[in-house]
Amino acid sequence: MSLPFRFNKQGDSKVCKLHKSIYGLKQASRQWFAKFYSALIEFGFIQSKADYTLFTRTLKGLFIALLVYVDDIVVAVDNSTKVSKFIQLLNDRFKLKDLGQLKYFLSLEIARNEFGISVCQRKYALEVLEDTGMLASKPVHFPMEHNVKFSKDSSQFLDDPTSYRRLVRRLLYLTISKPDISFVVQALSQFMDKPRVPYLAVATRVL
Repeated sequence: MSLPFRFNKQGDSKVCKLHKSIYGLKQASRQWFAKFYSALIEFGFIQSKADYTLFTRTLKGLFIALLVYVDDIVVAVDNSTKVSKFIQLLNDRFKLKDLGQLKYFLSLEIARNEFGISVCQRKYALEVLEDTGMLASKPVHFPMEHNVKFSKDSSQFLDDPTSYRRLVRRLLYLTISKPDISFVVQALSQFMDKPRVPYLAVATRVL
């Protein structure tokens, strides 16, 4: 990145102080969130202690939940007729682009019908299967054999543990919509430091 200034002398020890953060710098996202946080607090929102990217507000029977991820914002309200007014309020302070109803967010697919809202990770799961070359594999009825025993003192270490760690991390994220694999994935995640060959076989069965 080239900056619009030039020092008078070569090797000058002077530095520049930015009055405004530049997009792309490490500080930019932090500065933007700080400004956005101040605006939400001013609007009467309360930051969640469990998740600092979640803000909620209850006023005159209207509940609003707002979730921030980098520069993406998800707004949920219990009264759809008033959400446009709130989005316009945010747009007056920040330049926003309204993408309409939420359909896909952080590899989560959101669908609506007369029974409510459903969340799935079908696309994400297919991507994991495709990347591991198991898209055409036959399914099994349960993710792990009942007699599997994990041990740190037996079998051979993996030559390249990187693929194992990446696979377990992706399986951990998949447990959001697949709680039936939570037990085995949690067990596999305990051996991320020095994975062995049998552990990779168990992870492959989960796929």
